[in-house]
Amino acid sequence: MQSTAINMKQLLSCFTDESVTDDSVFLSPQGFREYDARWWYGFSGSDRAQEINLAGITAVGAALAHLMRQRGVDPAIIVGHDLRSYSFEVKTALVKGLVSGGAHVCDIGLALSPMAYYAQFALNIQSVAMVTASHNENGWTGVKMGCERPYTFGAEDMAELKAIVLGQQAVSATGGHYSFITNVEKLYASALTKGRFLKRRLKIVVVCGNGTAGLFAPQILRRIGCEVIEVDCTPNWNFPKYNPDPEAAPMQNAMAEAVQVFGADLAFGFDGDGDRCGVADHEGNIIYADRIGLLLAREFSHQHRDAHFIADVKSSGLFHTDPVLQANNATVDYWKTGHSYIKRRMGETRALAGFEKSGHVFLNQPLGLGYDDGLATAIAVCEMLAAHPDQTLASLNRQLPQSFATPTLNIPCCDHEKYGIIGRIQSYFSELASTGGVFAGQSIRELLTINGVRVTVDDGTWGLIRASSNKPDLVVVAESPVSLERRNAMLQAVNDVLARFEAGQLPDFEGALSGGGSYGI
Repeated sequence: MQSTAINMKQLLSCFTDESVTDDSVFLSPQGFREYDARWWYGFSGSDRAQEINLAGITAVGAALAHLMRQRGVDPAIIVGHDLRSYSFEVKTALVKGLVSGGAHVCDIGLALSPMAYYAQFALNIQSVAMVTASHNENGWTGVKMGCERPYTFGAEDMAELKAIVLGQQAVSATGGHYSFITNVEKLYASALTKGRFLKRRLKIVVVCGNGTAGLFAPQILRRIGCEVIEVDCTPNWNFPKYNPDPEAAPMQNAMAEAVQVFGADLAFGFDGDGDRCGVADHEGNIIYADRIGLLLAREFSHQHRDAHFIADVKSSGLFHTDPVLQANNATVDYWKTGHSYIKRRMGETRALAGFEKSGHVFLNQPLGLGYDDGLATAIAVCEMLAAHPDQTLASLNRQLPQSFATPTLNIPCCDHEKYGIIGRIQSYFSELASTGGVFAGQSIRELLTINGVRVTVDDGTWGLIRASSNKPDLVVVAESPVSLERRNAMLQAVNDVLARFEAGQLPDFEGALSGGGSYGI
């Protein structure tokens, strides 16, 4: 790994003159979300109001450096950016603020988020700031950051950073400098693939939605012995076909179609910054990420008995009832949705792995370093298939208990209203449960309120309502281990609660009732 020092004046020449000289800080406070920052930055021709300018980004960098000093953290920080047309200039503005606050910036260039997390370990650096808006539409920007590897900022950290920025509390400091670090992508690829070559030849489709993962995923999966067919892997920040979001229907449709057209064993879909992975089997069925997580948990529990796992509140109830996990004395806790929440909870409980329905998978030692990595997930799935040479992914999935689940359903809701609505809904359910009330036709068996409200009734059917952490949305999920009819009864009951609190309704509600099915398809 090589470090190249670059003069800050030279770096800032990448800006237009207007950008360099414009010192009027502008940013929306709403951009400081629960576990990262997201703003609408805009692009040429966009008529949507900009939520942050470059001076605002610089202010965020200065505040982050100030916060690092306050916490007594070593001043070095890893910085990277995704392929969006404006991400380099956003990163440069962030670097300007970091250096002004005395930070030692180690820039790894164009990268995936897990590549930046890996660099923290490879360079022995605690802090990270990755410029990315992940799967969000073209025009969004953001920063995933932290100063205690492998953790990234959660709600309290983001609130503290927000207060520093809005209160203009950041104080400049001497000693800041900038270095460009080369070859991180090669070291990352080697670390992922070293000693791992599949005994079973797999033909896989890699779908990247023209996002950053297309630059890295195909080559890395070829290194473990896969035959790789690339679909939408050419980088294009306009995302001309669909957003690189493996939880959304357009990318899932591309995966399902390609795996059948090419006669592949399975397809992987990666999000815009490569920390999430979606999966389709050879029949073209999308297997929800929580079911992939359960398959992996089964595999890991054979290798590591008495293992502990974390699943987010959107994930299948099967984690608590799975006979294989129970036979291997494995335990599972449900926790708050969000990569920062899951990472920290894994550290606190020493969990072996963590799973989110959105496709984040977190592997802890000895499987990984504790952060979410879509490529590491894909490799783990390939290794699982290689360990079962007579099985397809579809047949492994059918060995799981049957369930009837919805995809993640989103309802537009203003950022400044959504948490208040969720608070009132939580109070409603708490009172209903305490008085022995009935929901979706049955008594309430369990109420989980660590992240929105997840209500489970007597037959194991459950529904979830929570606030999205990175978009102005409410999120709904429902699942039943009994039948599609029971799932739909839960979804109807949840929709009635949304109407009761004037929280909007599920778009295309009839379509939501007819979608989904057994095996998490």
